[in-house]
This record gives sequence, structure tokens and C-alpha cells, in this order.
Amino acid sequence: MRLSLHTDYALRVLMFLAAAGRRCTVSEITEFYKISRDHVAKVTARLARSGYIRALRGAGGGLEIARAAEEIRVGKVVAEFEGTLQLLECVTAEEIICRIQPGCKLRHVLAKAEKVQQDYLDSVHLSDIVKLGQSLEKMTKYKPRNTNSKKRKKPSC
Repeated sequence: MRLSLHTDYALRVLMFLAAAGRRCTVSEITEFYKISRDHVAKVTARLARSGYIRALRGAGGGLEIARAAEEIRVGKVVAEFEGTLQLLECVTAEEIICRIQPGCKLRHVLAKAEKVQQDYLDSVHLSDIVKLGQSLEKMTKYKPRNTNSKKRKKPSC
């Protein structure tokens, strides 16, 4: 399975907001991750419609987590943004779409793999992957590159 960019960004936004433990702006999120503001705006609108975050307008506005991180399941977020996570179309197909489908054991293996994957993602809460109120920089030991520093000259031999 490969997640879409919007699903990736949705999970990152939730992690950022949960870790921050405060109201944040789209600019803070996009600046931290160095990702597209337009994509994040679309993702946050969808997260707000789904009730994961609150988007507040005006002075002092911004984004904040709307549910406790313990209540947000990674699997539910992924399912909302991705839909079904079918590895192959035949796994859940009622009609025969492949010549070998009636006796094929591969589709049963893949169906079980999909279930194991979904069950695992459903067991993981946002609070399992983010320490609430601890910045992602501290949690991940992220150190931004200093882009303003002068380039070092190579020593001459």
C-alpha cells in the first residue's frame, strides 16, 4: 500500500497539532514540513469537515485539534482519505473479473493481508505516535539545516 499525498499530509497535520498542544496556523505547518500550502489547505478543510480539527477564522484564529489524540485512530484517518485499501480488485469483487478467480488462493491471502493491515492501523491512536505538547523538533530530534551559513572552503593541500 502506498498512501496518497493528501493522506500523508493529513496525518502530518494531525501529528503537528497534537504535538503542539495549541492553536497553529497553516503557515507554521507548511513551514515546518516544507510542503505545499495549497495541499495543506485542502487537507485541513477536509479534516475540519470530518471533525478531527477545528479551523477558526479571524484574529487569533488558526487550527487546533478537535478530538483527544487518544480518540483519533490512524486507520480511520487513512480509510477516510484513501477509501478502501484493496491490493487487487478481485479481493472483494462479487462478480468474476479474472479467469482464475473462482479457485484462486492468492485473493484470500491478499484479503487476509488487507485485514491485518487495517486492524493494525485501527489499533494505533494519534497519542501512540506523538507526545502531546512536545514539539516535533524535540520528539524527532529534527535539526533544520542552516541555509544561511557561508559555504566552507575546501582546505588546500
